[in-house]
Amino acid sequence: MPPTPPTRSVKIGEDERTGWSSDRPRRSGGPERPADMSVRGRVLRPSDRLRYSPGSLVYVVSASKADRDRLVERVVEDKPAVLSADRVRKLLAGRVTEGELEERARQLLDAAVLKRLQTGHGVVLAADGLDGAERDRVVRLAAGLRRPRHLILLETARDQVAQDDLPALNDLRRILDSGGMGAEGFHTALRLGGGAVGEVKRLVFRSEQRDDD
Repeated sequence: MPPTPPTRSVKIGEDERTGWSSDRPRRSGGPERPADMSVRGRVLRPSDRLRYSPGSLVYVVSASKADRDRLVERVVEDKPAVLSADRVRKLLAGRVTEGELEERARQLLDAAVLKRLQTGHGVVLAADGLDGAERDRVVRLAAGLRRPRHLILLETARDQVAQDDLPALNDLRRILDSGGMGAEGFHTALRLGGGAVGEVKRLVFRSEQRDDD
């Protein structure tokens, strides 16, 4: 019998990826498959100015919240774009019970993120931790609106990393360095550490056509 012809792989351009799950029929009564968030991701190099398109979500992750906040405060041009769970918790302190605090903070933060993205404004979200499940939740918020997603991993001194955070941090480093953040739904990823942190002067939301300053 004639040999079986070789299979061919087909490259799918980024603009053809919708970020949704396969159209294959599900088994009757089976659970809904999570939407596929994977995109064609790129690893960026540090530069003095980080420019993202308007309406993007920039997710800033660090094992040190203090270092994270210092970077965001120093470089983000559009201050109202900066959102964090820590800020929301402070606003809710004394207004809700301790048992309600985390859930209410998450709800309000998600609503604030969605409101800015829906109106075409950029968001710089200071990550609450290194948890992959939290990254997935945030990616899905932005992907539902077809907004670009970007991740910045800010390194910190070893003594600033809690022992419990080290496995998650090393896992994130490995994924980022191997170019795997696209599989999580991030279009770009940037790892900032050492002297490169001080070299970053501004983070802006600008289109290429407005790159004149």
